[in-house]
Amino acid sequence: MEVKDLQPALVFEIFDEITKVPRPSKKEGKIRKYLLDFAAKHNIAVKSDEVGNIVMSKPGTPGHENAPTIVLQGHMDMVCESNDKSFDFENNPIKTIVDGEWLRADGTTLGADNGIGVAASLAVLIDPNLTHGPIECLFTVDEETGMTGAFGLGKDMITGSILVNLDSEDDAEIFVGCAGGVDTTCTFHYNRSQAPTDFQYFRIEIANGLGGHSGGDIHLGRANANKLLARFLWQVSQKYEVSLSEIDGGNLRNAIARAAHAVVGVHTSNKEDVRIMLNNYVADIENEYKGLEPNLTITMSSVDTPEYTIDSTTTLNIIRAIYGAPHGVVSMSRELEGLVETSTNLASVKMKPDNQIVVTTSQRSSVESRKWDIARQVEAVFQLAGAKVTHGDGYPGWQPNLQSPIMKIASDAYEELYGIKPAIKAIHAGLECGLFKSVYPNLDMVSFGPTLRDVHSPSERMHIPAVDRFYNQLRRVIEKVADLKA
Repeated sequence: MEVKDLQPALVFEIFDEITKVPRPSKKEGKIRKYLLDFAAKHNIAVKSDEVGNIVMSKPGTPGHENAPTIVLQGHMDMVCESNDKSFDFENNPIKTIVDGEWLRADGTTLGADNGIGVAASLAVLIDPNLTHGPIECLFTVDEETGMTGAFGLGKDMITGSILVNLDSEDDAEIFVGCAGGVDTTCTFHYNRSQAPTDFQYFRIEIANGLGGHSGGDIHLGRANANKLLARFLWQVSQKYEVSLSEIDGGNLRNAIARAAHAVVGVHTSNKEDVRIMLNNYVADIENEYKGLEPNLTITMSSVDTPEYTIDSTTTLNIIRAIYGAPHGVVSMSRELEGLVETSTNLASVKMKPDNQIVVTTSQRSSVESRKWDIARQVEAVFQLAGAKVTHGDGYPGWQPNLQSPIMKIASDAYEELYGIKPAIKAIHAGLECGLFKSVYPNLDMVSFGPTLRDVHSPSERMHIPAVDRFYNQLRRVIEKVADLKA
């Protein structure tokens, strides 16, 4: 069975088209063209702004022209993670696989985050059997790497008083709040040294971790490859002189690092001891992550002596800082049971030109002061290690409003359709809603979506029956709003 044959047919036909359009963050040109062509093909009014956001609008059906305008919102870009490092996300389509009740990709992220939200919005615009008031569909750019579209949204782009964000990931759950976030970047400058010739060099590699979303999956306790690598390097450095030539791990600020590696040397007289240390370390990690990380591997192989290594002082500073820096859940909410309040993700370690090593981290919290507190803790650790530390602008959280009219409408819609009262929740991941609220303070907002799992990783998958429920709920919400008076 192919994607276009799934139900609801209209949504999956459009989603199938979207998977064939490359759309990495900050490189949304092709998906923007697809959206503009879609509007032209269906004679839908469309406008865009300076940062690349697109709004399509449609008047209400006869008799509902004066209902409140509802804004449907999703983001164009997707996280690009692949098991095959040669996969070209800028040019290649996503290969989809129907796997029982789940839809997944062939070794890459699926892009259901947030392609399914975009597809549902477009389906609403051309659904011939839907009664609706005025509709605006807002598609933002660069949500995944900086929320550039939400930050740059002009005050005249949308006119609606109700916004439905279609970027959450759990069926039968309605979200009315989200965490704020900030990135903390730590830069080391190192000197190159001649590699000692009496050292044995190894490539130590952590691979095949589950990874996942640094907000939605951070509470699951999955392995962070950067932390595991630094932990072993620190253990070795406590017993022997180490010579570090190369270090790399993770990719995206909002993904838990699935893989990392280092090229490191020890004196030839200690090489067998280090092999034994690794075997013991592997046994420890397998025990710690038993049942949680089924495919995680830690390997060490001999490599040729490199020409240069990182100076010894910076080597130890990097190892100590990455090992010592916090990662994971910091605190849980006391207001909403089961909600992570504050967390931090040690996302990536990259060697750059001009003898720089850049460590990227990301902090989230539903409490603004605690967001900055954990960011400054990370800053303090890396300052002690001699790194230059900077923070991004960050983005605000979305404060829950449990009296929200659109929340009640969305909840009633699901219960009427399926006889289940959906859970009302906040999400630890960052949604764009907080930024929309700063520009349009009177917006009444809610977020819901179908069940997605392992987003931001090649294991990303979407529950097909949940998509049908999601779209039916969305249609019912729109019909209910159409019966209201503006």
